[in-house]
Amino acid sequence: MTTGWNDFVDEEEWPDDEAFPDGGASPDDGFSPRTAEWIVGQGEEGQRIDKFVADKLAGAASRTQVQAWIRDGHVTVNGKPVKANYKVQIEDSVSVWVPPPQATDVAPENIPLDIVYEDSDVIVVNKPRGMVVHPAPGHSSGTLVNALLYHCRDLSGLNGIIRPGIVHRIDKDTSGLLMAAKNDHAHASLAAQLKEHSVTRKYVALVHGNLAHDAGTVDAPIGRDPKDRKLFAVTVRNGKRAITHFAVLERFGRFTLLELKLETGRTHQIRVHMKYIGHPLVGDPVYGGKTRGIGIEGQALHAAVLGFRHPRSGERLEFSAPLPEDMRNLLIQLRK
Repeated sequence: MTTGWNDFVDEEEWPDDEAFPDGGASPDDGFSPRTAEWIVGQGEEGQRIDKFVADKLAGAASRTQVQAWIRDGHVTVNGKPVKANYKVQIEDSVSVWVPPPQATDVAPENIPLDIVYEDSDVIVVNKPRGMVVHPAPGHSSGTLVNALLYHCRDLSGLNGIIRPGIVHRIDKDTSGLLMAAKNDHAHASLAAQLKEHSVTRKYVALVHGNLAHDAGTVDAPIGRDPKDRKLFAVTVRNGKRAITHFAVLERFGRFTLLELKLETGRTHQIRVHMKYIGHPLVGDPVYGGKTRGIGIEGQALHAAVLGFRHPRSGERLEFSAPLPEDMRNLLIQLRK
């Protein structure tokens, strides 16, 4: 039996336009210990074990991280520990056991929240640009989770101590609507809705160029960029199907304002798809849309509409959030 890393990474529950802010689920950021196993096939023999495992994990862990697991005995071949320079052979059984993360205290912080909706099961907030969703290396405080812990004190625990209540997320420099669960029942329900693509997620973005069509769909697989594993790209290799629908809201000659609707939730999906069709997001420093003098720090992308079925009552709820001030000011300038 062969078990892949994606069998236990909660890919669909971490849409980004965010799944992880700098790309991809990471085994050391709060997940429970898990295992993966592969049988070395024809054409895979002769690789170093550290490279073989890192490639199989498709970017979910770096080669350096894999080497550390090998040193600690968490990677075995045919049931026995090996060294990082071991070269795999056909029919070798390779297993990886990911140790649990070290406990990290996440402190409640009195950070103001723009709460759009709240009850005993769920809270919907309008996240400002520049706020990280949960603690991560380099962002131990000032996150949305820190603020939620202070405000709620009763978030679900399904995603561990690092991400209590967080069902999905959006990038640090993307503003807009995000839902969090206050109990495990709500968390499971919202995560299931994300997985079955029944959550409504609409974004407003300003992109470079003048699109040739008033509406369309980008259906192109997204995975780790083969040229830079820290980034994502449209790629057949290790790519997963990604679908983004777009419609033109307003044209400004050199720029176009779009509404985008996600059908899937891949990491950096909107940013990658817009770059792929030649219209990167204005202000995006990573995917080619950085523009001087626009008055926005980061990509001009806002999660404007969020709709889901209430986890307890079953009622369909839908919320909207106005564009942030920096995007509104930029549009005013473009209309002059």
